[in-house]
Amino acid sequence: MTDDTHDKPDAGGGDGGDALVSAFTAAGAEYLFCSSGSEWAPVWESLARRHRDGDPAPEYLDLTHETVAVGMATGYGLLKRRPQGVLLHAAPGLLQGSMAVHGALLAGVPMVVASSESTTYGDGPGQDPGGQWYRNLSIVGGPHHVAQPFTKWANEAAHISTLPTMVTRAAELSWRAPAGPAYLNIPLEILLEDWDGREAKPVVPPGSTHSSPEEVDPVAQMIREAKNPVIVTETTGREAGGFEALIAFAEAWNIPVVEPDSAVCGNFPRTHPLHAGSDIGPWMDTADLILLVNCRAPFYPPSRRPSKAKIVVIDQVPQRPHIVYQVLFADVYLEGNVANSLRQLAKRAKDLDEQAVRIRCETQEERHAAEQKAIAAAEEKAEQIDGVDPVLVAATLRRLLAGRDGIVVDETITHSRVVKRHLQTADPDSYFYVQGGLGQGIAVALGVKLAAKDRPVVLTVGDGAFTYNPVIQSYDASKSYDLPVLIVIFNNRVYKSMNLNHRRFYPEGAAAETGEWLGTDLHRLPRLAGFAEPFGMHTETVDTRDALAPALERALKAVAEGTTAVVDVLVTR
Repeated sequence: MTDDTHDKPDAGGGDGGDALVSAFTAAGAEYLFCSSGSEWAPVWESLARRHRDGDPAPEYLDLTHETVAVGMATGYGLLKRRPQGVLLHAAPGLLQGSMAVHGALLAGVPMVVASSESTTYGDGPGQDPGGQWYRNLSIVGGPHHVAQPFTKWANEAAHISTLPTMVTRAAELSWRAPAGPAYLNIPLEILLEDWDGREAKPVVPPGSTHSSPEEVDPVAQMIREAKNPVIVTETTGREAGGFEALIAFAEAWNIPVVEPDSAVCGNFPRTHPLHAGSDIGPWMDTADLILLVNCRAPFYPPSRRPSKAKIVVIDQVPQRPHIVYQVLFADVYLEGNVANSLRQLAKRAKDLDEQAVRIRCETQEERHAAEQKAIAAAEEKAEQIDGVDPVLVAATLRRLLAGRDGIVVDETITHSRVVKRHLQTADPDSYFYVQGGLGQGIAVALGVKLAAKDRPVVLTVGDGAFTYNPVIQSYDASKSYDLPVLIVIFNNRVYKSMNLNHRRFYPEGAAAETGEWLGTDLHRLPRLAGFAEPFGMHTETVDTRDALAPALERALKAVAEGTTAVVDVLVTR
């Protein structure tokens, strides 16, 4: 290919940039989340041409950090559940964004991530890719080898003729269970090469797999014969229709539902009488049937198995290939679509042992009433404490969000149990816990807001996690793309989880003797709300109980009016 050929504006189908944009359009990607790199000039030119000519293309988001690009794609995908495009810069950009890509894998979010590599280093025909590839950007084996451990699938689009269909394949792979990010290395030389215009076929949703009646009937009989069954779930609410199907299933059979601390989203209304809290412990020795519904890792330590319960695993892909070590102790698997399996089982809730159902309903009513009483008592106590207790923050958020159809994205560690317990979320797609390493929360919340612009989005985050985030770049994205969110910082001025582990491992060690707790102090940080001020955002710092609710009310009002708000709450613990 010569420069003259490349410069012809309408030669054939354009170049590799056109091929890539065409393929993402066919894949149904609404957005390209891009942290810019020099290899993407062909894509930018294709988009400019399509904008000029009125041709279809995904909306392009120009983001200034890789974690922001991937995190926003993750948040968007949590609600939309279909693959989007993410463009990073070379191997360094992939490495910078790798934590967020891994988080998307754990969260089960489909996306096609691409970055680039040079293959000629200026010695081949055609345009010069630039000396930076020879000196700094290339990585031995190519970035697709780097991406393999933290993606569902990674490969290289090695020729212009296969580029569109490689994007199709990556999108289709990423969308199928277990959903997750697929990666493509697209050499810059391929992006600059002439394309003959052969487009990829549009990507259609995956077909649904169903468990057969021969598989479902025996499970229904196991439930019918059980005296003390329990459902344990981590990610049912992440599946389309899963939240509603789990309610129908639990109600049809009158089975309590446990959402362990490892739950990554809202799966069942926490206000529902059948919600049985977050501790599977009470059932380990008493349950005769445990139904693991989309539950990746129910028992910890993994060797801690129930003493007498049969275990049924209901999960389309129960053995998750990206989990290093996974122990389920299954007796039976139902591996069809989870929502469909639950609906089939709900229909079979007939000929029940009325006495057994009545006993477990009465027991669960007592359990649920005790939990609600304990929640109320904890909130009443928090109202009496000097300073701002974390329980009060979560409870106040619950009251202020009531009736607003809000969504909470949670990136707390020490306070995650408090947030889940006292927010009491009751609707599908209303709560998500950020997966993988800390520092993605703001971006994920922005992506959620992009997918649900009419709903208030709140990020709850600890001060330590907040400082891991690319804060400035996230605020830039919020401002540039009109994505107002409320950020509530649970600021205890310490890496509390690190400190707790130090104390747990060395309760009578030198640090306990001298008070020298290393790796934990965050008092030296400046006022965290202040980073939002240059962007014209609403900021509040709260350190008294009486100031909390008014500050959060003002912040939610600012968000409703279109401005991101940051409330830094100095909590007591």
